[in-house]
Amino acid sequence: MDIQENLAIAFASVADAPPEGERWSSWDGATHGPTPRPDWVITELGAVESDLGILKTGKEADVHVVRRWVPDGTSAPARDSLLAAKRYRTGEHRMFHRDAGYHEGRRVRRSREMRAMARRTEFGRELLSGQWASAEFEALGALWELGLPVPYPVQLSDREMLMELIGSDGAAAPRLAQTRPPRDLLGELFEQVRSAMTTLARRGWAHGDLSPYNVLLDGERLVIIDWPQIVDIIGNPRGFEFLERDVATMCRWFTARGLPVDDGDLFGDLVAEATARW
Repeated sequence: MDIQENLAIAFASVADAPPEGERWSSWDGATHGPTPRPDWVITELGAVESDLGILKTGKEADVHVVRRWVPDGTSAPARDSLLAAKRYRTGEHRMFHRDAGYHEGRRVRRSREMRAMARRTEFGRELLSGQWASAEFEALGALWELGLPVPYPVQLSDREMLMELIGSDGAAAPRLAQTRPPRDLLGELFEQVRSAMTTLARRGWAHGDLSPYNVLLDGERLVIIDWPQIVDIIGNPRGFEFLERDVATMCRWFTARGLPVDDGDLFGDLVAEATARW
């Protein structure tokens, strides 16, 4: 390759680069969240994005903060937003210790794919990784449409899901486990948990891994996150077990902070909701 060809390639790379930021918007070609979309969702193809750093690490995925904005001087009006980018690990870097129980009751049409996932082959681990990403994206879309307190799912591209960053003034909301709400707010917060779990149970669902670490406190509002393992209470043989664990975990946190709540009563109410249509 001669000097002129090298210069041509370098010029083309610069010409294709965004005017600001690290990359062009990843909106085009992605799977998008439900409509109508919130006003803050930026869909312009002339938007650009930058990764601002990691927000949370986990066994299955890491969450980064991404800024997406429309630069000045474009035909679109200037807009700016911060997003949470959940990036699922590839199959060889993820831990699948929880997968078996949560995937009971779910089916994959192709028997080859079912066998690969059951045996945890390299191909099977990749399938599981993709399933968790798409399962969470689909769950968030359905839950958002039900009016449940969840982040809005903006888009899904391969193993990266962009969603609403919960918080204010550029700061992410803390997990409930990291907070000490005033005593007079605990009752309201518990009612928010009860309401969300009741709506879920009415549809036959349980979070499956609900804890104060998967709930954000945004001012005086709770937002529930981490939904890839959402459980069909009736279809999953361990569905009621997962539901009971969710109830016990959340009730234990509120009781420890001075609000005595009865996990047996809540579990009974949720079971009644989940089985009412059967």
